[in-house]
Amino acid sequence: MAEQDPVWDVVIVGGGAAGLSAALTLARARRRVTVVDAGEPRNAPADAVHGLLALDGVSPGELLARGRQEVLGYGGDLVADEVVDVQLGTCGFAVALRNGPTLQARRLLIATGLADELPDIPGIREQWGHGVLHCPYCHGWEVRDRSVGVLATGPMSVHQALLFRQWSPYVVFFAGEQPPAPEDRARLHALDIAIIEGPIAQVEVVGDRVTGVRLADEQLIEVDVAVVSPRMVARADVFAGIGVEPTEHPAGSFIEADATGRTSVPGVWVAGNASDLSAQVSAAAAEGARAAQHINADLVMEDLAEAVAAVGRERAHR
Repeated sequence: MAEQDPVWDVVIVGGGAAGLSAALTLARARRRVTVVDAGEPRNAPADAVHGLLALDGVSPGELLARGRQEVLGYGGDLVADEVVDVQLGTCGFAVALRNGPTLQARRLLIATGLADELPDIPGIREQWGHGVLHCPYCHGWEVRDRSVGVLATGPMSVHQALLFRQWSPYVVFFAGEQPPAPEDRARLHALDIAIIEGPIAQVEVVGDRVTGVRLADEQLIEVDVAVVSPRMVARADVFAGIGVEPTEHPAGSFIEADATGRTSVPGVWVAGNASDLSAQVSAAAAEGARAAQHINADLVMEDLAEAVAAVGRERAHR
């Protein structure tokens, strides 16, 4: 940060698709913008990003590397560090870093994404993002026509089974210890989705692939892919000091915002999975760009108000 200009127009916390897309938009708008990223992307375990126009199949790492280069190419700034606290500051916000100086910002964009709290079932964590999935739009094509075992691990599990049935006729629903409600049972049966009841012991993994789901009674039901519902939690703890609190949701938690990404805290926007639990990479990037446009417009109007006031003061002293 230049000594003669220590205040950033915008500090973006989080350097995933939403954060980098916002930074690109703001840098192209000639704003002083920096992205602080701790280097823990949610989709790091995945082999590829899917459904992203013109970049389908790109690896998560390559996508972020390209995004960083584009931001730098327009004069944006990137900081590899972790934000540990955010407070109101003299110019807007004071963003404290674990290993660096406190950054002063006029506006703040939260793009920290979310954390997946995985079910405590052996085999799930080891195969997460490979043989254990959660999103049909991210991975459905890749597992088409294979045997898919959907584990009842969250409130969206039945819905997941119904969705994955679009990609494969071989879907099995593992109900665990809680039998499906009558209406859910009817829906599953209508689509020829078999229901397996009984406690789930583990997802069976042989070598580097899922081979089945083992029940507590030692019965093994062979499947090629396991689907689970993680609890998706917005990474919002460090923003409590400025009044940003996550809202609880049956599937986890998120930060509420209006259609532009503006939160209830003046000067603070949010984009990506932190505010939309279901957003894929394409949606997160779009939300980042949209929030950036509104942040820039907000800054334009603030600068205009100051310019008008300065002219008034000058005239008053003549």
